[in-house]
Amino acid sequence: MSGTYIQAALRERVAERGRHRCGYCLTQEDVAGMPMEIDHLIPQALGGPTVEDNLWLACSSCNARKGDRIVALDPRTGTVQRIFDPSREAWSEHFAWNADATQIIGQTPQGRATVSALRLNRPGIIRARARWVSVGWHPPIVTTGVTTVV
Repeated sequence: MSGTYIQAALRERVAERGRHRCGYCLTQEDVAGMPMEIDHLIPQALGGPTVEDNLWLACSSCNARKGDRIVALDPRTGTVQRIFDPSREAWSEHFAWNADATQIIGQTPQGRATVSALRLNRPGIIRARARWVSVGWHPPIVTTGVTTVV
């Protein structure tokens, strides 16, 4: 999370566009019980501006792990890949849920690199997702298009 002040109106537009969930792991703000952070898709450290087109929601874990990176290694091929951009790419083109909806499976080199770099399947979140599934709060519905998937 950057130290840049983001006006409340801009923050709300970004939250609405992101459907109040993390653009990377799809954790829903109301399920997590804590507000999402504003992520600079192109980090400020790399010259990314604080404008609506460069901002998206991220949970604190994904935002911290992404940091100032825009690329990561695909663990299968060892190639450098861009980290998934939730504002411009469809989640379902790069990721899928495993059978019990507790783990995110990278479907492309970019998806695998993002899963690995952001540690989208760390033990604590897998346990939380299992509990969310058991009460019907997960997986989130994702529609076709840039921001939706099941």
